[in-house]
Amino acid sequence: TIFTLSIFTIFTLSIFTTPSTSTPLSCESSNCRDLKTEFAAYKIQKPSFAVVPSGQCQFTEDWVSVALKKVESVSADTKVFTFATPDESKPLNLPTCACILARGGKDSDGNPFVRPYTPISTNAMVGEFELMVKIYPEGNLSQYMNEMNVGDTMEFKHIKFNVKRQYPFGVKSVGMLVGGTGITPMIQALHAILGNHEDNTKVNILYGSQRSDQILCKEILDSWVSNYPNRLSVTHVMSNEPEGSDYEGEKGFITKELIEKHFHAPGSDTNIFVCGPPPMYNALCGPREDAEVTGILADIGYSKEEVAKF
Repeated sequence: TIFTLSIFTIFTLSIFTTPSTSTPLSCESSNCRDLKTEFAAYKIQKPSFAVVPSGQCQFTEDWVSVALKKVESVSADTKVFTFATPDESKPLNLPTCACILARGGKDSDGNPFVRPYTPISTNAMVGEFELMVKIYPEGNLSQYMNEMNVGDTMEFKHIKFNVKRQYPFGVKSVGMLVGGTGITPMIQALHAILGNHEDNTKVNILYGSQRSDQILCKEILDSWVSNYPNRLSVTHVMSNEPEGSDYEGEKGFITKELIEKHFHAPGSDTNIFVCGPPPMYNALCGPREDAEVTGILADIGYSKEEVAKF
């Protein structure tokens, strides 16, 4: 999870660490427009149903270089990078849900940085794909990407471990527990659920961030909640919201009480998707690499069959 992924490490323990001193600007402000003289503003897309079976992704287990085609601004510290696919006559053909690995830059020993990312675009896009990336001051790969120019190349590949819970999910409801950049695989899943007019699955999201001015994909989620009010709800939880802000929502961390309030109970034809930094996994469901479910979700009674760790 993305699934932007290691969403878990890139987010730098998002809702469990000290807040950043930087303050992203709203892209509706004149200040943000000034920052975007070099880039166009990213335009929110409608959910798009374009699901393919696993095993068809253009990226394989070998690294392949593709060119950066476009960069668009979302906020002062978040951009959408559009890369070409290896065969530009075809879509990426990434299954839902799944991520890809990116490689670029080098550390002090000459080793390249490798991180998983989940595209926010779908297979309806031919010849290219989009990655939404938050640029962290100490994010090695995100800083490298931030210095890229259109026409520069980056390497990608896709391995079996990158394939997660597959659509159709086969349940009446999905609860999503998200921390920071862990939202990107959930955007991928929402494309399939909301974009399929024959799918009546209801989705409830508990989304933990540090501050209300640093919520990744907020504009996308706000738009989709407005357009699908009976199928999608989002509850934000701020761990380090400044005193005196206009934010009036939940504060602190995602708790047992919030999950029981907003999610369907265990055994009620539901799935729980989890994606965020390692401390979030530990508290809510147990380490990502462990098949068994522990933590708060186990205390509530959810089984490992009902929980997907992205």
